[in-house]
Amino acid sequence: MNTSAYLVLLQTFLFSSCMSDVVDEEESNSGKDNSCAIRLRHSGKCEGDECPYQVSLPPMTIQLPKQFQLLEKTLNEVQNLKESINKLKKSCQECKLQADDHQGKDSNEVQVPGSATPTENSRVENNKIQELQTKLNKVSASLKNARNQINDLQSRLEMANLVNMDNVHNYVDSKVSNLTFVVNSLNSKCSSKCPAEGSTLIQLVYRNCADHLKAGKKVNGIYKVTPDLQNNTFEVYCDMETLGGGWTVFQKRQDGSTNFNRTWADYKNGFGNLSNEFWLGNDKIHLLTKKGDMQLRIELEDLKGVKEYAKYKQFYVANEYLKYRLTVGGYDGTAGDALLFNKKYNHDQKFFSTPDKDNDKYPSGNCGAYYSSGWWFDSCMSANLNGKYYHKDYKGVRNGIFWGTWYSVSDAHLNGIRKAFKSVKMMIRPNSFME
Repeated sequence: MNTSAYLVLLQTFLFSSCMSDVVDEEESNSGKDNSCAIRLRHSGKCEGDECPYQVSLPPMTIQLPKQFQLLEKTLNEVQNLKESINKLKKSCQECKLQADDHQGKDSNEVQVPGSATPTENSRVENNKIQELQTKLNKVSASLKNARNQINDLQSRLEMANLVNMDNVHNYVDSKVSNLTFVVNSLNSKCSSKCPAEGSTLIQLVYRNCADHLKAGKKVNGIYKVTPDLQNNTFEVYCDMETLGGGWTVFQKRQDGSTNFNRTWADYKNGFGNLSNEFWLGNDKIHLLTKKGDMQLRIELEDLKGVKEYAKYKQFYVANEYLKYRLTVGGYDGTAGDALLFNKKYNHDQKFFSTPDKDNDKYPSGNCGAYYSSGWWFDSCMSANLNGKYYHKDYKGVRNGIFWGTWYSVSDAHLNGIRKAFKSVKMMIRPNSFME
């Protein structure tokens, strides 16, 4: 079959399919108006039996399967993910380099037929997001760990009382202490036998009663001490007899002549008579214990004449900024450890409370007001040596002097009778003191 025959067959097909004119190149050049959208024309010279023809088809609309709708949705999701990544890049410097590395590639990606499927693109993007999310989680974990370390350091600083100038004061005190020791030694050696050289006056600094004892003063009584050179000198009562002496007494009860139901200001500054009953004052107790090397001795006697004691190797009272928080530990003695009784009643690390200032752990009221005294209440107490002085055992609210591990407390509790004490004494001395 020759070329003319093929042409006749093709024209017949076109006429039957679109009922339009088929024109050759000569008819097209003649300017004839053609209504058929399908055109057939010569596209070159014939070579033998083969002649090239060009068929022009009309614009076509192809109905794609519904699955292709996922393509647009997937691309939109990818774009949203990219925007999220860009936000993460701003807050995570570590992620920025990797995100920037992928940004150039992502900007040139266009989904076309024959390229990677939407599922594959989504998987790649998900992998990127997961990598960035992993890095972000690591950064968040590091920040959380750093925050925990900061909180731990803050608690340690608070425990060490570094929020004020105590460290600097302690350093200065240690230097002055060494100087005072040397001067005291020279004073004990020279006495009045040393020849006077000029009129130079050396003033000795006594930090506590132990320093007075080292200087040869062995009689109980009132002495002046300067535990901190940055503060004024004040008077204290010194016990120079008990277990070698050198004890600085900061609380004494013996006859009920002094009322201990006092305000915060009273307990801060001190009250009473140093020769009889008194509270030395929380500010002064803080200055005496600020180095943290003091031991506490508590002596109690009940109305039957039974005497017991409790000794603690560690005793420290913080400053007013920290609400005179108590640090106590290392019990030894015969009266029982009432200050660290159990988890519910533990006076260690507790703030000082008074009837007019509630710093205790009791959620339903003020222990200081209920028990009519100032003390390091928990919620509320297993000990309170500043309670009301009773001259005999009593009933009702246990607002008197109380030591929860006293030998007869449990029996008195069953009978509803509250134990009264004849005398109480609280005093401190450096742990370095040699008896």
